[in-house]
Amino acid sequence: MQLVLSLICLALWSNSAHAFYPYTPKWRESSLESETKRAASLDGSKGLAFEIQQRQGRPDASHEVARLIAKYNNREALVRRKNSYAVTTANTPTTSDAAGINQDGTDYSYFIQVGLGSKGTKAYMLVDTGAGSSWVMGTDCSSEACAKHDTFGSGQSDSLTISDKDFSIAYGSGKVNGKLATDTISVAGMSMKYQFGLASTTSNEFKDFAFDGILGLSMGSGASANFLTTMTSSGAVKSAVFGVALSRASDGGTSGEIKFGGTNSAKYTGDISYTPLASKDGDWTINLDDMSFDGEKAGVGGKFAYIDTGTTYIFGPSSITDKLHAVITGSKKQGAYYSVPCDSTTPIIVTFSGVDYKIPAKDWVAPKNKDGTCFSNIYGQEVVKDSWLLGATFLKNVYTVFDKDGSRIGFARTAGADVSDSSSTSSAAPSGSSSVLSSLSSSSSLGPTSNSATPTSSASTKATKTSSAGPSASASKPALGLTGQETTTDGASGSSTSSGADATKTDDKGNGATSGLHAQGAHVASILSVAALLLII
Repeated sequence: MQLVLSLICLALWSNSAHAFYPYTPKWRESSLESETKRAASLDGSKGLAFEIQQRQGRPDASHEVARLIAKYNNREALVRRKNSYAVTTANTPTTSDAAGINQDGTDYSYFIQVGLGSKGTKAYMLVDTGAGSSWVMGTDCSSEACAKHDTFGSGQSDSLTISDKDFSIAYGSGKVNGKLATDTISVAGMSMKYQFGLASTTSNEFKDFAFDGILGLSMGSGASANFLTTMTSSGAVKSAVFGVALSRASDGGTSGEIKFGGTNSAKYTGDISYTPLASKDGDWTINLDDMSFDGEKAGVGGKFAYIDTGTTYIFGPSSITDKLHAVITGSKKQGAYYSVPCDSTTPIIVTFSGVDYKIPAKDWVAPKNKDGTCFSNIYGQEVVKDSWLLGATFLKNVYTVFDKDGSRIGFARTAGADVSDSSSTSSAAPSGSSSVLSSLSSSSSLGPTSNSATPTSSASTKATKTSSAGPSASASKPALGLTGQETTTDGASGSSTSSGADATKTDDKGNGATSGLHAQGAHVASILSVAALLLII
């Protein structure tokens, strides 16, 4: 009987998708007990501006990193909305097709404010480059999480069309289910007809987040229509490109921005260095050269790195996170966690295409837990098979350009960043491969670039840089960690990539095709389920 129960539990675990699941590190366990929510209602004066926000953190951390999860002190910036989550309003963008990134001072999750339907009903949607599907909570949603959020339905729009097609997406231990619907979505001053999911049930995990849904920004197809494809086909922008700047709460938390159709030179300084996409399966994935600490290389390169705005921390298989922490002075492994010296000031260096990017200690070292121990915000958990998953812990330190037309991702140092904390430097790129990449204009729409070579798993490409003459501008970390890599619940396996990382795939008809990321787990689950049933019989 013990074996039967174990097999059943394992089967159920294997069949759940490891996408957007709340991840609670040890250092957060004690602080969650004292976390509070403040009632807030929506300020309708913002028009169609996008806003990216984050959940409330604890106010009493002693370590410098605790500033990333402390309550934001700028009370004047708080806006009020119907649900019970506090937000801090970002500066209004001065460029077109852009939206401010708001937060509550935790650097946890980043989301935008959109207008839905004929009445422009406002909703917050997570900016998730790891998801191909978009959805919002519906007015007929019966889940406890929906009761705490703003919802959308026929009563909020005269133009909403709800189809009879189901959609179902798995997020860790729970799901989102509902019907596909079509209506106008207003985003950063742009308006277009868009198909998205209208959730009738959501898992309880969504009670912990301020957003009312998810805006999928991957290149692949999902349960709903692809947003980037809809955006360009509607004529809202000419190019499927967007630039993202994620602010840090301890720096003020009001300078974040997402710009569609191009880049904003005011948000970065120096050069943008580009790396060709390593997969043609719709994922924002590039090759990682290596990581290093205090001048010592960790030897963790030759792996895919998924660049995901919907993920809070950094994740990777323990085989490579062990190697990274082995070069970090004073680090000790504790399961999937790594304790590290609380007084560490040395940055971790991440290298793409021969260019180094710093993750300062205030981002990669978590605040002390109740026992006075600090842990690394880089976790030995394989979310994506044999690959790195880089979230806000890294992305706060760079301006990121997601260029679908050019099949590439670019990074630059964020404007106003402390050079000692966040900077990029050129280093010798691995020999044997290179690509020619055209420059991005920071003030105009971007057309398709020349074809670029796809890097192999063992070598990276030398990135071409573009200069920014933009002014230096003044430039968030959370309660729970989340990962935004989306998978749907049923279906066939995706194809494998050259590095052994399976690509995420979903069914754009809403039928829920299992992504390649977790297809093997689904097959194992099916086998184990049958075995468990036979044993019971």
